[in-house]
Amino acid sequence: MKIAVTTENGQVFQHFGKTKTFTLYTVENGAVQEKTLLDGGDEGHSALVGVLKNAGVELLICGGIGPGAQNALAAAGITCVAGASGDVDAAVAAYLAGTLQIDPAAAHCNHHGHGEGHTCGDHHGHEGGHSCGAHTCK
Repeated sequence: MKIAVTTENGQVFQHFGKTKTFTLYTVENGAVQEKTLLDGGDEGHSALVGVLKNAGVELLICGGIGPGAQNALAAAGITCVAGASGDVDAAVAAYLAGTLQIDPAAAHCNHHGHGEGHTCGDHHGHEGGHSCGAHTCK
């Protein structure tokens, strides 16, 4: 499995659409086998999804992400876990251990037009198993 984490200065970067660098982890049998950096380029949301798909990424761990990017990831077959923060290595280790702590309030990029009173699930259209902030987009 390949896991990508939005990265800035070794920390989970908080805005998917402005990510310049991803830390890419190759995981086998529940353990990290390889860690590399992946250049996100300068193209924005849709191009970033292409970069991840071309790299074989199956799971994205990020901070904030808007619904359009979530939908694009889902269409590309990439699962996204939003609302993460802190050290990228620690985030991946916690994800693999099933203990990754996420902040549902931080999972959504607020500049994407969500108004007052937005509650998780209002616009996602996810079926079963959805929990706020831990978006499994398929």
